[in-house]
Amino acid sequence: MMQATKMSPNITSHPGRPGPEELVPSRYALRIGDIDVMVVSDGVLPLPTAMLGHNADPAVRATWLHDMFLPSDAFDWALNVVVVRSGGRTILIDAGLGLDPDLHLPRAGQLIKRLEAVGIDLASVTDVVLTHMHMDHVGGLLVDGVKERLRPDLRIHVAAAEVKFWEAPDFSHVSMPPGFPDALRATAKRFVKEYRNHLRPFEDEYEVAPGVVVHRTGGHTPGHSVVRVASGGDRLMFAGDAVFAVGFEHPDWYNGFEHDPAEAARVRVRLLRELAETGGLLVATHLPFPSVGHVAVDGDAFRWVPVFWDY
Repeated sequence: MMQATKMSPNITSHPGRPGPEELVPSRYALRIGDIDVMVVSDGVLPLPTAMLGHNADPAVRATWLHDMFLPSDAFDWALNVVVVRSGGRTILIDAGLGLDPDLHLPRAGQLIKRLEAVGIDLASVTDVVLTHMHMDHVGGLLVDGVKERLRPDLRIHVAAAEVKFWEAPDFSHVSMPPGFPDALRATAKRFVKEYRNHLRPFEDEYEVAPGVVVHRTGGHTPGHSVVRVASGGDRLMFAGDAVFAVGFEHPDWYNGFEHDPAEAARVRVRLLRELAETGGLLVATHLPFPSVGHVAVDGDAFRWVPVFWDY
């Protein structure tokens, strides 16, 4: 039985004092066997609701939103990042949106200050794993002053196919608001330029630390990957952008950011079936914080079962 328990004191020993704007929890710690895991909120990203399923009948999509008590035009996507400690390594999985004033997204890009608030020094991070190179997953590493605070021997693990894709990305199958393709392309290009010497590309699978393995799935982007954490019979999967809130009931709906929507849907179903069969925990970037829960089969689709928070 998995226990969502407090993270070890060496991670939580220096909690910051949240300012008046910090009125909701922004971190959640648990243990997977002997491995410490912490979900950290990078904030929220408001996007049009049509991006949840641009191949769906608009009336069916509107009904789903209504039944979920969500607004019909736009709502806030969570931005979740994970920190893992195993085998003496501190691993940051994804890095949030960062701070781009041109995007006018003041409620996102909170990762760096929230890592500081919980007492995680950037210099203690030995590895970064990128599920993919969309700007809301790499942007935190492009914030002014961050690179200088990172270790000179930092290793950034990303699928080789992902790096290759962003040399000449194909946006022919996406359904994004205007300006997003250009912003995504520019951010990925800048990221590779600034961190090329730190990149450690892998082909299909790589063990970052004991019990922490990154696997390329493709679909969302050609190099999109998930991270599986396993220890002592416990399991957790950080699924990146393979699963969205609507994806349990409607796994065949295409998300606007998917570069190969049909393959992304196949990946989503495969991962959800795996989670339902194993009973492992799921965390994903855009599920409501802290997005820790189980997956159950529900007829021809699935059902998300959030964990009861442990205090």
